[in-house]
Amino acid sequence: MITYALEILVIGSMVSSIQSSSAVSLLVSAMMFIPAVCVLLTRLITKEGFRDAWILPNFRGHIRYYVMGWFLPVILTVLGSVVYFLIYPDRFDPNLGYMMETYQAMGINLPLEAIKTNMLVQIGIGVVIGPILNIFTCIGEEWGWRGYLVPKLAERFRILPTLLISGVIWGLWHAPLTVMGHNYGFGYTGYPITGILAMCGFCIIMGTLLSFLSLKTRSCVPAAIAHGSLNGFASIGIYFLTGTDVYNPFVGPAPTGIIGGSVFILTAVILAAAMIRQEKKNRLVAKAKDLYY
Repeated sequence: MITYALEILVIGSMVSSIQSSSAVSLLVSAMMFIPAVCVLLTRLITKEGFRDAWILPNFRGHIRYYVMGWFLPVILTVLGSVVYFLIYPDRFDPNLGYMMETYQAMGINLPLEAIKTNMLVQIGIGVVIGPILNIFTCIGEEWGWRGYLVPKLAERFRILPTLLISGVIWGLWHAPLTVMGHNYGFGYTGYPITGILAMCGFCIIMGTLLSFLSLKTRSCVPAAIAHGSLNGFASIGIYFLTGTDVYNPFVGPAPTGIIGGSVFILTAVILAAAMIRQEKKNRLVAKAKDLYY
């Protein structure tokens, strides 16, 4: 309710103003801390304490999950874009038509070589620095979703319904922003319900990867790194489109589209199957006694 109030009453009233775009971005970033604030208040009110709060990194024996969180979203995004452009080769533009049109719409006219240089810089930042920069906001979401909601659901349900329920909740949490055009824009068939449903589906898929990382480390930190990695790199494939007019967010090449996200979907299915097997062997969740505090 806190998030919806902020999004609808504050951000919604500002989103149509170009002058307020920076303020909107700042508020959206601040909104990402609401799940963490709710976890903090809940743990204080219920007197659960913070000894096993899934907020410490727990590096011991888990470095591979941090590497996975850092680089897997980048790899899956690239592979999804490759699949998209293999299906739609006429939409691939090595001269970055989409990016050029985007700059021109902002009144910026750059030579092609400068645009290509900017793209290389963006790729480097997305891979190397993106997870570091974004972790400060993503930890706000991930402590709520993967550091609290998923473990609590896992105490009551088996892993598959846990993934589905937590994914839908995460997707619906984005609903007001989806209505405001986040990820899927405006004017599409079935607006805004189609976009909200698509966002729920994407959150189930991405949430499966993030949940796997958190459950295997008993920490939300690797999930926050993976979340930050995705946020910093997800739009890369879009800039290689021939122009802004061919981009369909429900299709790709961004991972929120069915084709752009196809490799994410496949990975989520593989991880879900692995988690189901591990759950049967009681090996899904890292044991608290094996961790340092």
